[in-house]
Amino acid sequence: MKIYVGNLAQNVEEDELNTLFSEHGKVGSVKIIRDMFTKMSKGFGFIEMLSNTEAQKACNAMNSFELKGKRLSVNEARPQRESGNNARRY
Repeated sequence: MKIYVGNLAQNVEEDELNTLFSEHGKVGSVKIIRDMFTKMSKGFGFIEMLSNTEAQKACNAMNSFELKGKRLSVNEARPQRESGNNARRY
């Protein structure tokens, strides 16, 4: 199950999220979304957990958890939508 994690402090790193969520089950991957030019965090990321049951447990436990002075917003990630770029290519 893919989990959305929002309201991340700028200095949170992937390994910190991995450690936190590993307390609730097996983590497959962690990705903090960053600006492609500055490489600074955009304040949210995604965690892939291997078990849906463990992922749901992690969502319940980590939602509103305070990390580095900010309360996390944690829930199941919505499916990725298609890019809206329908520009013609010449």
